[in-house]
Amino acid sequence: MATTHDLLPASAPPLAPAAEAEAPIVPRRRPGRLIASAAVLLLFALLLDSVVRNQAFQWDVVGRYFTTAAIVNGLVLTLWLTAVVMVLGFALGTLLAVCRLSGNPVLRTLSWGYVWVFRATPLLVQLLFWFNIGALYPTVSLGIPYGPELFSVKTVNLLGPTLTAVIGLTLHEAAYAAEVVRGGLLSVDQGQLEAAQSLGLRRSRVLRRIVVPQAMRSIVPAAGNMLIGTLKGTSIVSVLAVQDLLYSAQVIYNQTYQVIPLLLVATLWYVAVTSVLSVGQYYLERHYARGTTRGALPPTPLQRLRSYADSATGGRR
Repeated sequence: MATTHDLLPASAPPLAPAAEAEAPIVPRRRPGRLIASAAVLLLFALLLDSVVRNQAFQWDVVGRYFTTAAIVNGLVLTLWLTAVVMVLGFALGTLLAVCRLSGNPVLRTLSWGYVWVFRATPLLVQLLFWFNIGALYPTVSLGIPYGPELFSVKTVNLLGPTLTAVIGLTLHEAAYAAEVVRGGLLSVDQGQLEAAQSLGLRRSRVLRRIVVPQAMRSIVPAAGNMLIGTLKGTSIVSVLAVQDLLYSAQVIYNQTYQVIPLLLVATLWYVAVTSVLSVGQYYLERHYARGTTRGALPPTPLQRLRSYADSATGGRR
């Protein structure tokens, strides 16, 4: 193999070992990548300019309605609905996942049937079904089987639009949460559980110290996607006249006929909340990734910005 000294002309003096070691490494030039990046940035700048300067968007109207009481109240209801549905959905989904992994064939079959039914029907159909449940069961009563009735209430008075939305969204999300939790539990190596049992560890300690930390690495990304999907999916409850963020915007533009600005208000709020949730999901994934990657954890966005600033200034700050 030819060395650096062999590649030098005969008249040139040989490089010293220190100078050869300090020879700069020149990166390969990629003109196509630079041209493509410039073209994409130009198109993005043109699109951004058209959005900002287009008078039809009525950005002044967007700013005026962005923090009004009706919009903020709808946002609060949307966040509350998302939190309640996710907590109840994952609680029921965890129970269904445990039943799916159970050795009892009855529990395993029933949980599989639940997941199959609720994943096979559209969410809107489920919500409309629960909204009209009074046609099937006009009253809900409590009493002794085949005996006297102790308590009775009309379904119309019991299930309002908000409670109907909570029930419908929770039962729908539980079917998907069950598969997420089941996949996370199955991702844990069975050999680790056998090793823990051979050491005489209690089942609760094995679950808390071995199963859950490893299963969360698979559960968190899918659960984060479900959380964001639930946040956006709550907009469908506007068909039930639940005064969420989208319904509040619809009420306003039905009075003012300013459809585009009010839809932009709802869109900007959804984007803002989704961005905050995405940041939380990133740090939660990073937390459960400890000990699984060789070397250091992947840098955070703030650490990336610092490294870019250091490279741009040559480390002089």
